Amino acid sequence: MSILTNLKTNIAKDISFTSEKMIIYLEDGRDVSIPLEWFPKLRDAPLSQLSNWRFIGGGEGIHWEDLDEDLLVKELIS
Repeated sequence: MSILTNLKTNIAKDISFTSEKMIIYLEDGRDVSIPLEWFPKLRDAPLSQLSNWRFIGGGEGIHWEDLDEDLLVKELIS
């Protein structure tokens, strides 16, 4: 088994947005881009609401209070 497999984590440390994507920066150094099109609440939200997020579960999930939306990081990157 490769040691790299053991270094992978599903913990997010930051998030940013473009007009079409959410970019999740993981604790292990990976960046994952996800189309906002997959999530209508996020896609249709203004940047002020998109930017109002917080991590839940120590980075295992992301919560948007204004949008009543929760996403699990492991589900986004699997």
